[in-house]
Amino acid sequence: MAKESHASFLEERYRLLEMSEISILTKGYDDIFSDFDPRNFSQRSLSEDFLFEAKRAAKDKNSGTIQLRFMVPHRMRNPEKEMVIKKRLHEHFRHHYELIMKEKRDMVRKGIVMTAIGILLLLAATFASPMQAKSFLMRLIFVTLEPTSWFIAWYGLDNIFSKARHGNPDYDFYRKMAKCEILFFSY
Repeated sequence: MAKESHASFLEERYRLLEMSEISILTKGYDDIFSDFDPRNFSQRSLSEDFLFEAKRAAKDKNSGTIQLRFMVPHRMRNPEKEMVIKKRLHEHFRHHYELIMKEKRDMVRKGIVMTAIGILLLLAATFASPMQAKSFLMRLIFVTLEPTSWFIAWYGLDNIFSKARHGNPDYDFYRKMAKCEILFFSY
């Protein structure tokens, strides 16, 4: 009888794991949070192990709404704690998503400024070009401005079109998780 009960328990656990998009099997709520942070669940830091596993699991998921399912032992379940944990997780994911988005916006702004400076320097180099034969100083200015202007302009464009788009490897994870549905199940 005990073997049948254990087998049905395992079958039910695996069935729930297969149903969900991201499933995390825990021994309790503390597995979600850092062992070194003694604060309550509403303020506590998330576990690096949890974040690593969530990132790994979310990598293959589509960008639609993701369900994050925590499997918690039946005797450990506490609906009040689960509400606090859901709120804390959403706060964490949204906060990091907003930080990454701010970083992207700042990178685009920096790229626009750098591109504009590069174009202005290129115009200055173009202005100095006809005069370069007349004096050594103008030749020096032209020789300095021309490659500098191209470098700064291309660096700015690189920030706008490449770095801002692909800069932060955690962008996709936090974008998905900021909108995720968090559920708790017993096992």
